[in-house]
Amino acid sequence: MGLPTVLAAQSGPPPRDESAILATAKAIHAKVLSIDTHVDISPANFNESGPNYAQKLPRTQVDIVKMEEGGLVGAFLIVYVGQDTALNAAGFARANAQALEKFDAVHRLTDKLAPARAELAYTAADARRIHRSGKRVIFIGVENGFPIGSDIANVEKFYQRGGRYMSLAHNGHSQLSDSNTGERDGVWLHNGLSPLGKQVIAEMNRLGMMIDVSHPSKQSMLQTVALSKAPIIASHSGVRALCNHSRNMDDEQLDALKKNGGVIQLVAFNSYVKCNPAKDAERAAAVDALRKEYGIAPGSRVAVQRAIEALPNDKRNEYLAKQEDITARRYPSDPAATVADFANHIDYVVKRIGINHVGISSDFDGGGGVDGWRNASESMNVTAELVRRGYTAAEIEKIWGGNLLRVMEGVEKVAKK
Repeated sequence: MGLPTVLAAQSGPPPRDESAILATAKAIHAKVLSIDTHVDISPANFNESGPNYAQKLPRTQVDIVKMEEGGLVGAFLIVYVGQDTALNAAGFARANAQALEKFDAVHRLTDKLAPARAELAYTAADARRIHRSGKRVIFIGVENGFPIGSDIANVEKFYQRGGRYMSLAHNGHSQLSDSNTGERDGVWLHNGLSPLGKQVIAEMNRLGMMIDVSHPSKQSMLQTVALSKAPIIASHSGVRALCNHSRNMDDEQLDALKKNGGVIQLVAFNSYVKCNPAKDAERAAAVDALRKEYGIAPGSRVAVQRAIEALPNDKRNEYLAKQEDITARRYPSDPAATVADFANHIDYVVKRIGINHVGISSDFDGGGGVDGWRNASESMNVTAELVRRGYTAAEIEKIWGGNLLRVMEGVEKVAKK
């Protein structure tokens, strides 16, 4: 699909004056089919009674109103279920029920809550048609294949409900794939993909569901590239060379992604955009030692907070003062990542593997957001930064959604064969 005439005409040298940059960015942003490939949801925000996603919600980074305000055309709303260490029938059943609840929530949005303003897309062609109609384009992505359990038929069930990408693991090894989190302790379950995971890849190719490699381990990702007959995506990842985090992709992975024809949807998640692993490790070690000194056992954030609150007043105050010394004076956090820091990741990927393999994601309502892009209403700021850096309208169209739709069409084509 070619560029609209107004965009094609805006492909000369970038403007230098800030007011001209913003004017150019607004014109481009108003035309492109912008897609954020990763937005987490809570089913509680999709009820027909009470505040819901069709309205402006005070506690969410994304809803239909914020998308409209920010000119964000499309978003993948995520069916996410956290990883359970018990890979058994009971765990699979619980996860499957949670996944279906989120599928139902998204369908409720487009069928009942906002049918005149948002529509569910099943294909790349659907996305373009819905965009032309002026509605928001809603896709469904599945984060973590854990809920399919041991029954490969569930892959098709999720596809029929609208799932158009799926990752085979999240944070923690699943029955399908190792996770990036194996880097923490060097413990792996499958050394990449499990036999069932390999079957799932073939099934996703058959159906036309994009394979997402953002959370699985590096070995899993490289094995996926070798097995998949269709291009793949990393729905919300960063660049390892700029932020050395296990959730980010290194140069070998980026090169493999290019060879596969896929796309990395760079994520505006502070901890993956800008990080200092050495300082973070020292801070964490100091806090762990302090907790041990005061008899506070390792556990969830809630459990640790309850243990702190249970300390006698004098001990609690003493503990909090020492913790403040560690986190604010000895190992202070670096300034928050900005839209400019986020764009550095885009620049890196463009230079490494080309303009055709990069896209955009936020991980909003799942921890995402950087200064300048804290919610969907600020989406135009990303376009402005790209204009500021000299990207043309045609290139911005590719980055904001064109590359993702190209991959989606490639996956659809493989399925038809």
